[in-house]
Amino acid sequence: MYDIVGKRNWFFAISAILTIPGLLFIILGGLKPSIDFTGGTEWEVKYAEEPSAAEMTTALEDLGYENVVVTELPGGYLRIRTEPIDLLPAVAPEPSPSGSVVPSGSASPSAGASASSSPAASGSPSSSGSPAASPSASASPSAEPTGSPEATPIPIAAGTEFADLQAELVDQFGPGQPRLVRTVGPLIGSELIRSSAILIIIGELFILGYLWIRFGFRYGTAAIVALLHDVLLVVGTFAILGYFFFLEFDALFVTALLTIIGFSVHDTIVVFDRIRENRVRHSGEPFGAIVNHSILQTIGRSIITSLTVVITLGALLLLGPPTIRTFTLALLLGVVSGTYSSIFNASQILVAWDDWDRRRKARAKVPART
Repeated sequence: MYDIVGKRNWFFAISAILTIPGLLFIILGGLKPSIDFTGGTEWEVKYAEEPSAAEMTTALEDLGYENVVVTELPGGYLRIRTEPIDLLPAVAPEPSPSGSVVPSGSASPSAGASASSSPAASGSPSSSGSPAASPSASASPSAEPTGSPEATPIPIAAGTEFADLQAELVDQFGPGQPRLVRTVGPLIGSELIRSSAILIIIGELFILGYLWIRFGFRYGTAAIVALLHDVLLVVGTFAILGYFFFLEFDALFVTALLTIIGFSVHDTIVVFDRIRENRVRHSGEPFGAIVNHSILQTIGRSIITSLTVVITLGALLLLGPPTIRTFTLALLLGVVSGTYSSIFNASQILVAWDDWDRRRKARAKVPART
């Protein structure tokens, strides 16, 4: 029988090697939150002269924009993030023929909402002279598509702060038009941060309470420690990638963390349940031997289950759309880490805790005998 429990110190050392560097980069500020959390305006654009990130940053700072973050993307595109910029023109409301007042440039509430994230639905006058186009017509690209939806330029509503800024940049760097524009207010970003933290904390507390009731204090605590290992590994990896490659995490990253929490605990519960059954069947054996036997009985099931998920996530990461790549990467790391921690961390913590408790009780009996 292979002795997994006897090598638990090696497994603890591997976990430390995997998590401590990420923790250091978290402290160094490697985590790069996306606009979903920070608020502001972000757009991707390619200019004829293809300026560098440093040149674009200098140009925007000269125009009076502070806290500018410019990232170079493949294909000569730049991702630019600044403070919030108005994407809708400030137009006074016009009276409609029926006598009611209708805001100009907003055909419907849904059109106005879409215009806040993209100037394509701004309702600017059409070439035929009609006061406003329909939402579907106003959202059509003003330039010929390049064959990819991501590279389709977005029309810019005239008379906006964003249009004036683009005119200034075109004068400096030649023709260019954004392919993606979105604005998130600072209040929305702070609310998202608070809601994400509350969701993660509440999820872990409910899981901890369930495990304490179902298995006992030691089992629940060991499962939460293994769960924190998985969360730290994923967050730390993103901190490392953000520090060196400027990888950002968005709102889907929080969804991935909550999914990882559930998956990791689900795998741990299977091992714990087998340990509890074997303690009844093999009551005379040492606890370490019972845990080792339980791990060997469930390790095949755990690896096969995780492998099916890993294959699917690997295909999504390589062939899926870029919009879910961050989500897929976080899930992939979490599934692999959750499988490892369920087998080599959570159960080993129980054995280490039991050994420490037996040594403590043995030391307490020595003065009594004396």
